[in-house]
Amino acid sequence: MGHRLSKIYTRTGDQGTTGLGDGTRVPKTHGRIEAYGAVDEANSAIGMTLAVQGLPDDVVTLLTEIQHDLFDLGGELAVPGYRAIEQPKIDALEQALDRLNENLPMLKEFILPGGGPAAAACHLARTITRRAEREVWRLMDSESVAHEVPQYLNRLSDLLFVVARVLARHENGQEVLWKRSR
Repeated sequence: MGHRLSKIYTRTGDQGTTGLGDGTRVPKTHGRIEAYGAVDEANSAIGMTLAVQGLPDDVVTLLTEIQHDLFDLGGELAVPGYRAIEQPKIDALEQALDRLNENLPMLKEFILPGGGPAAAACHLARTITRRAEREVWRLMDSESVAHEVPQYLNRLSDLLFVVARVLARHENGQEVLWKRSR
């Protein structure tokens, strides 16, 4: 992960290509670009969740650590052969998931995204993370990507669902259950 940018625009992408971390130039529509772009969007959506004032400290700590992980994961996607996400990161997501989910009521129906500003932002982050996972799987059809990358994104989307439920309660919001036959 080489140099820092001192100049934000370079004009090198004006012809529809961009550089991977290893110096290779690829079309901006390349699967790696789509995958790490979706990861970047998920990270930004988590940032929107964190921008809501008054979140529980443990949620802020957890989501901030996840943002760092997503930068690492994006780096792994941007540099073919580079590894940053390994099993302990996935284990940490599962432990957080179990801890946060144990005090939530059991669900019998789907939840409509919402519940308060932070919960709604977290649901958006969850859906973007699901798309990022799909983009990684699509990339894996043609290129080598460590299996921990889509696993991490899969667990993260599950965790963001649970965090959204926690935040709905924190914000005194209501979880609106999907009504099958309305």
